[in-house]
Amino acid sequence: MIIVGLVGRIAAGKSTVARALEGLGAEVIDADRIAHEVLCDPEVVREIIERFGSAVTDEAGQVRRPFLAEAVFGPTAVHDAALADLEEIVHPRVRRRIEQQLIGFAGVPGAADRVVVLDVPLLMQVGLDDRCDQFMLVECEESERQRRVETRGWPASQRAARERAWTRRYRLPPQEKTWLVDATGDPAYTQAQVGRFWDSLRRQ
Repeated sequence: MIIVGLVGRIAAGKSTVARALEGLGAEVIDADRIAHEVLCDPEVVREIIERFGSAVTDEAGQVRRPFLAEAVFGPTAVHDAALADLEEIVHPRVRRRIEQQLIGFAGVPGAADRVVVLDVPLLMQVGLDDRCDQFMLVECEESERQRRVETRGWPASQRAARERAWTRRYRLPPQEKTWLVDATGDPAYTQAQVGRFWDSLRRQ
């Protein structure tokens, strides 16, 4: 089994690359989706209420993610501490679920030929790089990346805080194991680059 880690800045195009790899036959582990599932875990909800107060949940007892984002993404040290507390609650559970999925993929017939993609924000920072055999570093021209960030509807203060949280902990993957993908332009152009990477994997 070959494990590929996706690395890149916010809105660089990692999800586009992940979908392209999935279309070629890879299994994609989407950490954002897992994190949303974790936020529905009653134990996680309880811990978040203890840290952030009962206003963080709606009438159905579900975490209000926009409210949580306001609490953890901002310009102050209080926001930074809140983000660290949230990550301490969520990240270990996300990591465990990812490890469980990797174990599951490794245990099925034909596992040796399987390609698994880790679409994980801050992959290097949370220590999942040690599980990866190869990396794809997704790059995007900065003005286009900023345009994509603006379409996500985050308040300006949250955009700046998200970028700052990412930048201060960013580490590049090892160059000898990294394939660069430019996701700035036409999706077909990105798809062609992903296809060449896929062909190189299948030749290994």
